[in-house]
Amino acid sequence: MKNNIHPKYFKAIVKCSCGQSYEVYSTLKEITVEMCKNCSPIFIGTEEKRVVTGQVEKFRKKYKK
Repeated sequence: MKNNIHPKYFKAIVKCSCGQSYEVYSTLKEITVEMCKNCSPIFIGTEEKRVVTGQVEKFRKKYKK
């Protein structure tokens, strides 16, 4: 293996816009993100799941022979 071709890894601090921060290893020393696992609507369960009724019937009606 060649020496001195790999990037240096640091203990980086990831800062979210909600105020949460945690440490990871990265080639950057500081990372800023818009959403993290604590404020994302997918992870905290506030995402609305839309149930579309009648899709099967609509498909059958469209492709009825």
